[in-house]
Amino acid sequence: MKLARHLAEHVAAMRYEDLPPEAVYWSRIAVLDTIGVALAGSVEAPPRLVEDVLELRPGSGPSLILGSDRRVGCLDAALVNGAAAHVLDYDNTARHMGGHVSAVMVPALIAAGDAFGSSGRDVLLAHVAGFEASARIGRGVNDYHSDKGWHPTTTLGVFAVAAACARLLNLTADETETALALSTSLSAGIKANFGTMTKSLHVGQCARGGLMAVLLARKGFTANPDAFEHKQGFFKVFNGDGNYDVAPIVESWGAPLDIVVPGASYKQYPCCYSTHAAIEAALNLVREHGGPFDPAAIARVDSWTHATRLMHTDRPEPDSSLAAKFSVQYCVARALVNGKVVLEHFDEDAWRDPMMRALLPRVHAAPYTKELFDPEDPFDAEVKVTLIDGRSFTAHVDRPLGRTSEIPIPPENIRAKFEDCASRVLPPKAVAAVTRAIEAFEEVQSVREFTKLLEPATAGGTGARREEARSLAG
Repeated sequence: MKLARHLAEHVAAMRYEDLPPEAVYWSRIAVLDTIGVALAGSVEAPPRLVEDVLELRPGSGPSLILGSDRRVGCLDAALVNGAAAHVLDYDNTARHMGGHVSAVMVPALIAAGDAFGSSGRDVLLAHVAGFEASARIGRGVNDYHSDKGWHPTTTLGVFAVAAACARLLNLTADETETALALSTSLSAGIKANFGTMTKSLHVGQCARGGLMAVLLARKGFTANPDAFEHKQGFFKVFNGDGNYDVAPIVESWGAPLDIVVPGASYKQYPCCYSTHAAIEAALNLVREHGGPFDPAAIARVDSWTHATRLMHTDRPEPDSSLAAKFSVQYCVARALVNGKVVLEHFDEDAWRDPMMRALLPRVHAAPYTKELFDPEDPFDAEVKVTLIDGRSFTAHVDRPLGRTSEIPIPPENIRAKFEDCASRVLPPKAVAAVTRAIEAFEEVQSVREFTKLLEPATAGGTGARREEARSLAG
């Protein structure tokens, strides 16, 4: 059986009633987290620039552009909201897919749910289905695929979106097979564009592409069912002979579901996940020291992470807010000096802070050489601070909190993160109403009614920060 067909039959057979409670819980958390970071991201320039280039006409469709009261076609909403969901790099990731899994799916699912009358249960089931499908493919192509320079968030995420939206819209196995096969031609994204606006565009295009594949498939569009295995198909083009393995893709579907074990990784800090263990190590040093460090008292900082993590986070002189999110040096420095790493540290010109610029030359990043890493999940980090008076402090973190479902971020912290993010565009009462709705999302009868809660005007807010950002972007 061809892979597209194998995956399609599993996706089409999934039912909400069959989901374990843990899968429903983690899917709800993903919706809460992703909508929060997308609302916060909606005030940033990249999604606004995308919207302006599309020249969208408000009221031209049913799907909400987050952070506004404008509704457009579902494909356009998926594109703009996908970019918003990833622009802060604050969204969750999936170990086996090797990228940001919910930021590609949730914008597409909410946009399609707005357009086609889906319920909260439909969205939660679809999210689980897409999570599983992309994890399966990731098991067969990573880490080679990622190390080669592909951005798995989107090169593999497009299959997550296609599977999820196929399940959301009740496509048959035949139609789902076509959507997955078609998606092989919509897979794109290279790591060279990390640290630029283009990275968030990857996610928007992925959300749009996977949803478009589903909409085309349900209309009778055609694609090669052999598109994965073909001699010029996905596996050989993206990975090459000998660099992929179909066996782990097809074995043991949902036993357990990937969204349950190992689960998604959630972020406590609004920057690249590859910096998080080092940030936590630095924050542990702050606690040991009794408070933030005086930058003038620091002689040298050493940060050690796995070489794979440093490939895109060794940026000793970040030259933009986005680049700062991918600078382990900047993130560690912020943690040591401020005792926290928060959204405001990546706003506008925060990266130009003279105190940071003066400290960064003393912050050194290097690959970790000790044999302490989990070879399948190398996210440990060690940070050492040497002071001018000769004292030194060292801390090691095996995995940052939230890395797997076994070491979750406390629910109250996830909720606080959502409230902080959503408050950028919504007033407090609306934030509370949205939180309550998502925490009981399986009871939401209409995505369209739910998204009305997200409209700043309806919610009693002005969306002033978002409109200001839109005017600046335009």
